[in-house]
Amino acid sequence: MSIPSVDSQLETGDGSRVKASEKRLVNCSQVDVNQLMPLKYHWAWEHYLNGCANHWMPTEVPMTKDIETWRSDKLTEDERLVIMRNLGFFSTAESLVGNNLVLAIFKHVTNAECRQYLLRQAFEEAVHSHTFLYVVESLGLNEGEIFNMYHEVPAITRKDEFEMRLTAEVLSPDFSTNTYEGLQAFLKNLIGYYIIMEGIFFYTGFVMVLSFHRRNLMTGIGEQFQYILRDETVHLNFGIDLINGIKAENPDLWTPEFQAEIIDLIKQAVELEIEYAGDCLPNGILGLNRDLFRDYVHYVADRRVERIGLPKQFDSKTNPFPWMSETMDLAKEKNFFETRVTEYQSSGALNWD
Repeated sequence: MSIPSVDSQLETGDGSRVKASEKRLVNCSQVDVNQLMPLKYHWAWEHYLNGCANHWMPTEVPMTKDIETWRSDKLTEDERLVIMRNLGFFSTAESLVGNNLVLAIFKHVTNAECRQYLLRQAFEEAVHSHTFLYVVESLGLNEGEIFNMYHEVPAITRKDEFEMRLTAEVLSPDFSTNTYEGLQAFLKNLIGYYIIMEGIFFYTGFVMVLSFHRRNLMTGIGEQFQYILRDETVHLNFGIDLINGIKAENPDLWTPEFQAEIIDLIKQAVELEIEYAGDCLPNGILGLNRDLFRDYVHYVADRRVERIGLPKQFDSKTNPFPWMSETMDLAKEKNFFETRVTEYQSSGALNWD
């Protein structure tokens, strides 16, 4: 079934000026330039500015203390496993994210201000991939072991394969959003990408790695994961606004059947994430165990589904790791940027509401 043309599609052949009201998130027929002005989706521009305000590079973060700790006997084997597993997962996951962003999402999101943000996000994904290479090189880790965990560690393999199934259709060269079915598939891709991958699959790892930082261990890796977490917070907020915007412009996509399909995917993802937490923590370490992560993944997933208009699925009550909220709140960490080699005046402009 083809999607009929809409009156609000941009016409570029008659020389008329673009009106903000004529812009659309997808299936807009502007073909000449990505015209930013006049802005229609101001939220997209705000996310772009927030992303720029959190600009950083991994090589700005000193790794000397991490190297000393890694070479010492300060870490148990269980603690080393947690760090290794998360380096292995994130090193692959960030490349999957980048591929989907550049090869699918940017192509099919036709709005200029959203594309401006996506360009920023693409750079950030490259920085994140750089980060894991920097950490692996700094600690002298086995590169083959880290970067092949997606083949060799079943809990990571299952997460990556799940995500790749969600993105396979839209990465096809013949994929189009010009049909109802295609546009609905694209919306599912966005939910899989932003809500599941960046909104659920990443957060267990953030808690694990940042728990070391709270204990003043592996502080270099912890600082870099703080920067990544703040990038991902903006990615998630942008993705939610994009998903809700497409829903608003195409309400016929949001059928009860489609909602049920999304809920089922969320539930599958939650189980995969709980399995991953158990794999990383077979014996538990100080303050962390599988049961706590089950509660945390349920809590995070409930927050995500509510923000795209779906009911809570896990009846979660409280966040077992309340300190994570403080980690994302710059107002409580006014000196967040003081350890960096380069000071960015724009850092004070960050707003994480």
